[in-house]
Formats: sequence, structure tokens, C-alpha cells
Amino acid sequence: MTSKEILAFITEVGIVPIVRCSSAEGAIRTVEALYRGGIRAAEITMTVPGAIRALEKTADQFGDKLVLGAGTVLDQETARACMLAGAEFFVTPSVRASTIEMAKRYSKVICPGALTPTEVLAAWEAGADAVKIFPCGNVGGAKYIKALKGPFPQIEMVPTGGVNLETIGDFLKAGAAACGVGSELVDNQSVAAGKFDVIEERARQYLAAIARARSDMKTAAAG
Repeated sequence: MTSKEILAFITEVGIVPIVRCSSAEGAIRTVEALYRGGIRAAEITMTVPGAIRALEKTADQFGDKLVLGAGTVLDQETARACMLAGAEFFVTPSVRASTIEMAKRYSKVICPGALTPTEVLAAWEAGADAVKIFPCGNVGGAKYIKALKGPFPQIEMVPTGGVNLETIGDFLKAGAAACGVGSELVDNQSVAAGKFDVIEERARQYLAAIARARSDMKTAAAG
């Protein structure tokens, strides 16, 4: 897929689960649970021990049935390794031009992290496909996204931090392209205990919340 197709797919899904756990096997089984729950996108962070191997195994298992991403990508070398392992998109905690350039060179999606208006614009001008707004919950949550979308309606934003079942609809209504969700969806306790059915059920709940929010948005637009 091209970067535009990858981003469109992520936007359609509406949620990017952040898989950050203590083992590669746990990450693989988590992605499997998310898939069973209906979510067709996932981000495995580079803080997972054996993260590259987890990416490879997950990419081999799901192929084009799931859009797989790499998170906490700090440099272009890591981005390149993740891409070779099967990652279609990259999420970074900050703006680094060389990492963005690597993603653009191979038509992959890059979503660098930013918070202030100056950082958001800098990320966009550097070539970001979307900007990860982090830590969004600490600075106003959905209201902050709405405030940023005022001067930057052209910038796709993926808020991360402060997104949960109760707030994800508010973030989408505020203008988020999709939302990054971490421990509220994938918690270490469930993974460690092997309770992947809990994660599967949460995935369904998040998709239902997204569907409700989008229905409300359509109704509001029609009215």
C-alpha cells in the first residue's frame, strides 16, 4: 500500500492500539486478540524485548489483513529495521527529520510525536503524514485537539494519552483522525496473566464506541 492508502486505512479503523508489554510472545498474542476483537491495526513498540521478531512474526501471520506499525521509533536505523520486518507505519515520541525522511523514501506512514502548536507545525512541515499529539490527556484531552484543529485543520492528528472508552468519542468529534490507546486497552496485567480474552472484548467495546461517535457526527452534520 502507498502511504495515503495506509493512512486512510488507519483513519477508517479509528484506533491504533499501542502494544507495549514485557515479551515478544506477549505482543504477538496481544495483536491476535485485537484482531479477533475486530481491530485491524496495531502498533508494537520498540520497548518490547524482541520487538523486531514480534513484528516479523505478526506480519507473516496476518499479511495484508492487518496494518502493522512500529512505535517508539527513535532513529532512521530502527525505522529501516522495522520496515524490513513488516511495519507499514512508524510512530515516534518526537520529531526527527532523518526518521521522517526514511519513511517517506519508502512510502510508509510516519506519525511523529508533538505537543505544542510550534512542534505540531514543525512535524507537519518536515513531512509527517499525521502528528501524534502526546501526552494529550495532560493538556486538556479532546478540548486540546479541538483547539489545535482551529489553526491547523489540514493536519491529521492522532491523540495519545488520556484516550479511553469514555473519551474516545469526544476525541473523534474534536477532529482526531484516529486515536492511540495504550494501557486502557492493552494492560500488562492481562497480558502477563494470559487473559487475552479480556483484550479481545475491550477491542470490541472500543470499536462500538467509535461507531457510536461516528453515528452522532453524521447525525449532527445532517441536522
